[in-house]
Amino acid sequence: MDATLDGDVVRAGGDARQRFYDSRGYGRPTGSGVALAPVEAAHLLYRDDLDAVDGMGFREFLATDDRLVIRFLVYKDFRERGFYLSPAREDWVADPDPATDLVVYPQGKGPWDDEVRYRVRVAGERESVPATDLGGVVLAVVDEESEITYLETTRPAIEGGTDYDPSHTSGDLLADRVVLWDPPQNLYERGFFGQRLAGRGAEDGPLQLSLVEAAHLAREGILDLDVDPAAVVERGREVEGERFDRRLTVYAALRSKGLVPKTGFKFGADFRTYSTVETVENLGHSENLVRVLPAGYAFGPRELSLDARLAGGVHKRTVFALTASSGAIDWLAVERIRP
Repeated sequence: MDATLDGDVVRAGGDARQRFYDSRGYGRPTGSGVALAPVEAAHLLYRDDLDAVDGMGFREFLATDDRLVIRFLVYKDFRERGFYLSPAREDWVADPDPATDLVVYPQGKGPWDDEVRYRVRVAGERESVPATDLGGVVLAVVDEESEITYLETTRPAIEGGTDYDPSHTSGDLLADRVVLWDPPQNLYERGFFGQRLAGRGAEDGPLQLSLVEAAHLAREGILDLDVDPAAVVERGREVEGERFDRRLTVYAALRSKGLVPKTGFKFGADFRTYSTVETVENLGHSENLVRVLPAGYAFGPRELSLDARLAGGVHKRTVFALTASSGAIDWLAVERIRP
C-alpha cells in the first residue's frame, strides 16, 4: 500500500482504516481511509505495512524531519512492549499538550478507549528540557546509541509528620557554622537540628548548626547570636551567593510541611529529608533527595538521569525545588521507570 504526504499528515486510502486503525490503533479514521502522523507512518514503513509515502521508503522518509528519528525510536519501543499509542496532536487525542509528544494507552487498550497510561515527552540526550514542561509526563531520553531511559516526572505533595516546637537558645557564629554551647536537649534529639560537636552518637555537649539551620532558627526568633542574626545570612551569601537564599527558603518550607531537612552533600543534593522524627536514636532512613534550583531552570537529560539513578540506588526519590525570587516553590519529582 502506498500513501501520500499532505502537509504534516500522511493519508492512506482503500482498506487502510480496517488494516491500521481498527485492528492496531494507528492514525485516525477519515472515511474508509486513515490520516497518519509522520511517526506512525514511519513505523508502518519500517514494518513494510506501507510500501511508500510519495515514493519515499523508510530511509528517505526518516530524513524529512530531524527529530522524527528519536520519536520513531520511542514509538517503536512502546509498540514492541505491547502498547498502542498516538501522537499528542489535535484530532488524534483530546486536549493535546504542546509539551507532550506521545500518548500511551494501557496494555489492551487503544485510542478508542477513554484511558491513558503515560503522556510522553521525547528528548535526545543533548537537548535542553525546561522544568515547566515536566510534571505529569514521562520523559523518554534517547541517548547517542539509541538506548532509551524513561523518567517519570510528577508534581508531588510535600508533607511529613514531624511536629516539634524548639526551645529558645543562643550560640556563636564561627566560620561557616554556629555553635550552641548549652543547647536544649530536645533541639537535636527531637527536632534533629545540627550535630553534636563531639561527634555522632554523643549524648550531650555543644551542638553545631549549619548556616541554613541557624538562619532559619534566628528568623523564627528561637536563636540568639553573639552577632546580629542577619550576619548569618550574610555569611551564607558570602560562601554560596544567591543560592543560599534559595536554600534557606526551601529549608523553611520543608520544616513548615513537617519534614526534617538535613544536608544532602554526600548524595550530591542540597538536602535529604525525613518525613517523621520521633527521636534521633530511632531515626529511619531519609526518603527524598532535594535539589534547589531557580524557577525557569532547564534540565539537561543527562543531569536528570544521573540524579534519578543515584537516588534510586539508595532507595530515595529525587525532588527538585524550583524557587522563584518571590519565595514561591514548585516541586518536581523524578524517578526512573520501566514501562
